Amino acid sequence: MAATPPQAILDAMLLLRARRYAEARAQLQAHLARTPASVQALWLLGGACQESGDLDAARAAFTQLLQLDPRWVPARVALGELLARAGQIDVAERTLRRALDDDPRFVRAALSLAQLLRHAGRTREALPITSAARTHSDDPDLLLEHALALRAWQRDTEALTLLQHVATAHPRHADAAHYLALALHGAGRHEEAIASARRALGLGLDDAETWGVLARALAAAHRFNEAEDVFRSALQRDPDALPLHDDYARLLWLRSGDLAHATAALDAALQRQPDSPALLALKAQLHGSAGDTHGAYALLARAAALPGADVQIEVAAATAALKDVPQRALDHARRAVQRAPQLAQETLIQALLVRSEYAEAAALLQRAQAARPNDQQLLALQATLWRVCGDARYRALYDYPSVVHAWTLDTPPGWTSLDAYLDDLRTTLRHLHDLHGHPPDQSLRGGSQTMGDLASHDDPVIRAFFDHAIVGPLDRHLAWLGRGDDPLRQRNNGRWRVHSAWSVQLRPQGFHVDHVHPDGWLSSACYIDLPDTLGIAPVDSAPDAAGDEAQRAGWIRFGAAPLPLTPPLPAEHYVRPEPGLLLLFPSYMWHGTVPFSGTRVRLTIAFDVVPG
Repeated sequence: MAATPPQAILDAMLLLRARRYAEARAQLQAHLARTPASVQALWLLGGACQESGDLDAARAAFTQLLQLDPRWVPARVALGELLARAGQIDVAERTLRRALDDDPRFVRAALSLAQLLRHAGRTREALPITSAARTHSDDPDLLLEHALALRAWQRDTEALTLLQHVATAHPRHADAAHYLALALHGAGRHEEAIASARRALGLGLDDAETWGVLARALAAAHRFNEAEDVFRSALQRDPDALPLHDDYARLLWLRSGDLAHATAALDAALQRQPDSPALLALKAQLHGSAGDTHGAYALLARAAALPGADVQIEVAAATAALKDVPQRALDHARRAVQRAPQLAQETLIQALLVRSEYAEAAALLQRAQAARPNDQQLLALQATLWRVCGDARYRALYDYPSVVHAWTLDTPPGWTSLDAYLDDLRTTLRHLHDLHGHPPDQSLRGGSQTMGDLASHDDPVIRAFFDHAIVGPLDRHLAWLGRGDDPLRQRNNGRWRVHSAWSVQLRPQGFHVDHVHPDGWLSSACYIDLPDTLGIAPVDSAPDAAGDEAQRAGWIRFGAAPLPLTPPLPAEHYVRPEPGLLLLFPSYMWHGTVPFSGTRVRLTIAFDVVPG
């Protein structure tokens, strides 16, 4: 039969239940003066100190307890949590891992360790911990951490199913509603995400992060006025939150194309924090999108020189300086490589190419490609180096007749002809193009791009495109490419999946700057609607030696490197668009479009494919 606790312990427990923490603490300290080896008193004292805000005293009590009884797992978990709050992450992690080793079934240990890893940006490492713990617990907080770990591993469908389960089983759990909203938004189910975010707010989760989830879902659902209002509410709760400023300024820019309007809230934040590198870099991105390259570089150079500036800002400054001040670009790139070699490698290679320092660029490319042979940006830079140096290997990589091919879309079930389907697809896509400005970080100029991943859209006309219209052409394209040792064909296993997709609507005089798709393998351009002012040059005619592209207005072009090289590298290959044509090409291939005139728009769907 267990011994009855001393009266002092019982009195202290009653005081703790009544939240009279100071009195409980005094009672326990008096008892410990008489009985210093009382682990029960130390446990209660740690709790009393913690509840009253004296975290150092709480830590001392739990440490003393563990010296007396090292296997008191709740105390070790409490100590680990206090260490984490104090910023001693490494010690906290070791403490929590030992607690979990001592008692793998103690759910609080697994939960606290998973939360610590997530807050440290190591959510993927939490998956084995939450997987083991959930076999003997259905604690909702643990299940939420497990779902977040699944999302970190891009197991989004599993995560969404689990979050739906937790939110249904615990309808008053505000965090469950919040994370479900986040997952639904990521899955393209924006209206459901809006409902779940509003439910989280209704349950009392009144923080900037939840307001931000709601604002982003509203924007993705094209409820732009509401989204702007909610972004303002979010910024009232955290006026200096960079992700909120980023998405809010982006929305204002996309809706108006007005730089002053888009940066108004950002400028207010900069008045409070004039030396914030991140805010300056965000403003620079918007200036660059508006065509103010000099202003963009000035902001980035200022930001990069500030204490605490992220290395990404140095990289951005190097990129912004390439055209007008290439030596400064090289200086920025070298400083960035010293801080983060792999992150800044490609930028340094570009700066070296612009400065005609080909030997160093070649050595860097060799090392980088050994580590990342399928990096599409590196392949594009390798091709550029070979071309500018007259290396015959360039033509093997940019062999247009053998790697660029156009196919006609298949007519999806439910439509009598491809023309009938394109009519419906045209109408559907136009409803999605209700923004004015072009995305700040994309290649298009003078047009709009749909928000989110078009491949996850639930509209039946759009679903027919991805589920039927492109399937046959892609299968035929992989068969046409065949296998080989080159960077494109060696990854061809006959299977594919769409990595990301979007639609672009270019207005007259709009175009795409030359670019590549770093995250793809095969890239595409599918033509839905076209202006009546397309160029009329014969498809197989050679480009004009003087660079006059007037006869190819609205066409897609290949091979023009966007770097300010000496000599410049112009486009080598053009394809004339036609409605219903799906053009497929390697993601590493420089491509852009020629501006066009007239009054009609140029409407396309583009997507990247990776091996299945």
